[in-house]
Amino acid sequence: MSDYSVPAAPLQVEYEIKKSRFIARAALARDREQALQVLAEAKAQFPDARHHCWAYLIGNPWSPGTVAMSDDGEPTGTAGKPILNVLQHKQVGDIMLVVSRYFGGIKLGAGGLVRAYSQAAQLVMADLSLARQVSLCRREVQLDFSLEQGLRHWMDLHGGHLVEVSYTQQVNMVLDLPESALQPLQEFAAANGMVVSVVNDTGDDNPTA
Repeated sequence: MSDYSVPAAPLQVEYEIKKSRFIARAALARDREQALQVLAEAKAQFPDARHHCWAYLIGNPWSPGTVAMSDDGEPTGTAGKPILNVLQHKQVGDIMLVVSRYFGGIKLGAGGLVRAYSQAAQLVMADLSLARQVSLCRREVQLDFSLEQGLRHWMDLHGGHLVEVSYTQQVNMVLDLPESALQPLQEFAAANGMVVSVVNDTGDDNPTA
């Protein structure tokens, strides 16, 4: 599947069990740097929390580019992995989820920690607003000057946008288009004597609410 859900806006929720507070924060993260920025924001907001456990999933959740997690001092496997399991189950991509914990003085045990971190992650994911990430494909089109406005109009109708344009003896336009528009582009180009070539088949991504 080329399209997938991503966070539309950051969200934070709080969950308490046996006097321990679990504050879960989920936000968009398109790369590791953005994910660590979300972590830094949680640490700045809750500097006295004992743990800031997290997991992120970058890219399409069905075939992510990268995933990572941290227990941040909790017993191994009791925090980061449960958070990541929730992300994978919810099938949301480009996301960082941090759970900050204030210890309440009552030990929860390994099983209790797994359940608590899972529950905190579940709660924030349940109310998280999502946008649709539409994968775009990049193509270069070579055309006569007289056809430029026609192609620009065609792009507007098919959800494409212009990446760059250059002028030599003809017009060279680099476009990003939804995958569904690729065949119509070929047909439009063939009918108007345009030449279409692949620039980068992975293209960029465009989030739409």
